[in-house]
Amino acid sequence: MENDNVKKSKNSFWHELLHPSEKVVFRTKGGIDKQFLIIVSILIGFGSIMVFSAGYVYASKFFGDSFYVIKRQLLFAVIGVAVMILLANIDYALLKRFTLPIFAVSYILLLLVIIPGVGTTTNGATRWLDIGIIQFQPSEVAKFALILFLATYVSFFEDKIKSFKYGILFPALVIGAVCVATMLEHHMSGTIIIFLIGACMIFLSGADWRWLAAIGGTFAAGALGIVLFTDYTKDRIDAWLHPENDLLGKGWQPYQSLLAIGSGGLFGVGLGNSYQKQLWLPEPQNDFIFAVICEELGLIGAVAVIVLFFLLIRRGLIIARRAPDTFSTMLAMGLTAKVGIQAILNIAVVTASIPTTGISLPFFSYGGSALVMQLAEMGIILSISRYSRQREI
Repeated sequence: MENDNVKKSKNSFWHELLHPSEKVVFRTKGGIDKQFLIIVSILIGFGSIMVFSAGYVYASKFFGDSFYVIKRQLLFAVIGVAVMILLANIDYALLKRFTLPIFAVSYILLLLVIIPGVGTTTNGATRWLDIGIIQFQPSEVAKFALILFLATYVSFFEDKIKSFKYGILFPALVIGAVCVATMLEHHMSGTIIIFLIGACMIFLSGADWRWLAAIGGTFAAGALGIVLFTDYTKDRIDAWLHPENDLLGKGWQPYQSLLAIGSGGLFGVGLGNSYQKQLWLPEPQNDFIFAVICEELGLIGAVAVIVLFFLLIRRGLIIARRAPDTFSTMLAMGLTAKVGIQAILNIAVVTASIPTTGISLPFFSYGGSALVMQLAEMGIILSISRYSRQREI
């Protein structure tokens, strides 16, 4: 990472956010990272096939059209790819100039959800905003905004990041503010993901890990308190530990998920032949699509998905390591960590390794706005790869 030539004053961070004066410099750029692009393309293709396979029964039952889910997914995939290509060809450094507006808008959107009559309730949860043409979760925007804000922050205070004040305290306050707003939506899974993304970026910035561990312990203690004294989360824990005791309630989904995984065996029952997607597993094209993958493609298919995510994360970190400056390094690391954290947590939920909560599987779970957001973030990583300091291998 390169240190800035000019030593930053205490107030330069806020001054630059409020009054960006940095001139746009058109730098020499090379080709995008082809390996990363190939992995993303495979994930899009694989994910689209599984969305159709997992969702056509559900789509036929509830929408009267077996192709309803896949048509919408492919539409948003095309939009997402177009956005990815556009961002891949734009200098990532321009994002730094819009850090504060993006963060402010994302936080306002989070707060709008909790206003009665504004947020949209789906399946008993109020986490969405409906703007007519699309319904989306502001928490998805907040994840990206937080990554962008922390990347900008670390690039300004790189030389002070080892201190408690600059390396831990201020970033923790920002992360905490976003987590609180998300928690007010009763969106525990989003809160956990946002905290983990923030903690990961603080750790990768080089901050003192001991302070980070202390804050992580405090957060874990607070989360435990919420679990122990909140009926909603207590029910989720009980259903996770003993799904057979509430098969007609919260234990239904994890129980059916485990049946799907166990039925797949080594090679699966065949693409399109899942039994659990026949309305036994609720909305199988969404958060529990990995269970359908396990049933239809078996252990081989499940391992293939995990390997693809591993390769994506590995390549993303290589791009981050080769990035030309601190801002791009932290941005690429944060966006890569976001995909990795969500993939790990989703697979853990589906396999009943952790309590059931609403976490989608990137590139696979049905959801238009989320897919567009994910592909846009991949476009930013590809843009960073164009300015790599080293030749591709």
